[in-house]
Amino acid sequence: MALIFGDSLLYAVKPVIPTANRHQKGKIFLEYADSLSLNEMHPEYQVLSGHVKFRKGDMYMYCDSAHFYDKENKMNAFGNVKMEQGDTLFVYSDVLYYDGMQEIARLRKVQNGVRLEHRNTTLFTDSLDYDLIANIGYYFKGGEISDDKNTITSIYGQYAPDTKDSEFLYDVVLTNNEKKFVLNTDTLLYNTKTHIADIVGHTTIESDSSIVYTDRGWYNTDKDKVQLLNRSLIVGKDGQTLTGDTIVYDRANGFGEVFGNMVLTDTAKSAVLTGGYGYHNEKDNTSFATRRALAMEYSQGDTVFVHGDTIRTYLQMPDSSRVMCAYPNVRFYRTDVQGVCDSLTFQSRDSMIFMHRHPILWNLERQVMGNVIQIHLNDSTVDKAYLPEYGLMGEHVEEEFYNQLSGKEMIATFIDGKLRRLDVNGNVMAIMLPMEKDSTYNKLVDAEGSFLTVLVDGQKMEKLNLWPDVTGKVTPLFLAKKSQYYLKGFKWYEAIRPKDRYDLFTIPDEQRNLFSEPEAVAPVKRIREQED
Repeated sequence: MALIFGDSLLYAVKPVIPTANRHQKGKIFLEYADSLSLNEMHPEYQVLSGHVKFRKGDMYMYCDSAHFYDKENKMNAFGNVKMEQGDTLFVYSDVLYYDGMQEIARLRKVQNGVRLEHRNTTLFTDSLDYDLIANIGYYFKGGEISDDKNTITSIYGQYAPDTKDSEFLYDVVLTNNEKKFVLNTDTLLYNTKTHIADIVGHTTIESDSSIVYTDRGWYNTDKDKVQLLNRSLIVGKDGQTLTGDTIVYDRANGFGEVFGNMVLTDTAKSAVLTGGYGYHNEKDNTSFATRRALAMEYSQGDTVFVHGDTIRTYLQMPDSSRVMCAYPNVRFYRTDVQGVCDSLTFQSRDSMIFMHRHPILWNLERQVMGNVIQIHLNDSTVDKAYLPEYGLMGEHVEEEFYNQLSGKEMIATFIDGKLRRLDVNGNVMAIMLPMEKDSTYNKLVDAEGSFLTVLVDGQKMEKLNLWPDVTGKVTPLFLAKKSQYYLKGFKWYEAIRPKDRYDLFTIPDEQRNLFSEPEAVAPVKRIREQED
């Protein structure tokens, strides 16, 4: 039968499908068509229509009509195009251009778009090129790949059914509706079987609780866990930030573990926690740092730096007040006060600092030491210091001479960060070098009593009141023996006093030796022992 359309003459026949030699590698074979027509104007191709079916290896292609270039091993398919490989890979489009020499299938949208389906993965686009040699499909004018966990859109994307690997470039957005986060980047690798995203460029991951900034890492979207490299940054919606060389972040549980140069900041509380290793839990607001651990608090402008081998922070019930614990080998520094102890606890509920085991405080030329020191803060400034078990205060006068006070209980009152009053209760002992009118020192005053009050003005002890049952002894300085210079247990520990924030990490041997000694007991009857 011959049909004439314009100047073209078509011959429509029922195609005959040969049976021999139909398994040549890379060759396209016509499997079925309702009719085959030849166009005299275009003898290079056959016009096929009606239930058209092609095969290349184990890949089948279906369409409503096609132009088949048998000698050139290529074909163009039109209408309800379908590519099928096994029972797992299907591609649908309006138009297909297939080049058998390059083994590239180009699928294009006319009305309904292009869709690739492979197990749990679906790809949508307007233009898809499929490389049958590499078995990779890729789009380049915008598209979307989705699986049972995530949906990813981008300008360029490719998918490999064999490995289930996909690659995305330009304006990449990964959306997870189940866990409610959105990932934005310009380059992303993703596997639809493992649901792991390989982050290889500048990326943000945003959820209701936090934003992650990174340029290298891996995101297991199944487990909602991220491994972040290159000093990535996690910003909590509460204002806290966490960064480090490597972060393992369990986003579902809000737990970030940091390996190398951790920095945790809390802008609401004007606090920073650093360390070589540490973690932070967003759910219960607990933090941990070790390996050169350092806590900083800067709410009042003058930052206090606290170092310990380990630093922990947590919330205390029932009022969710913050607690910080540092231990052992604690050292801290602020311009107006420095200290050491074996362990330190700060409780925000009462604005209290508890220093345990051989604590020492320095303020200007004064040193206070005991078994326990409790410090009360007012707006991050020392307000009171309480030594409930034993206290010994020294004040450097000149050369090897020090004013010294000790007792069972000691209460120091500060105004504007400066010591203004000292109350000593029980077994009070004092060694004083009063300044003469000519600003010299010529006598040593040794006194004992039950209670003592000292008023301090600047760097001078302005007034002392010792009562009752006071005993005392005055010795000319040139007659005083060196054994009379110091109270029992007194030592000036300037060698272990932190000089600045950078000196906190150097633990002097003298400090370690001090912490290994037993705790002190308030001495009694010093003057009577000397007289005896």
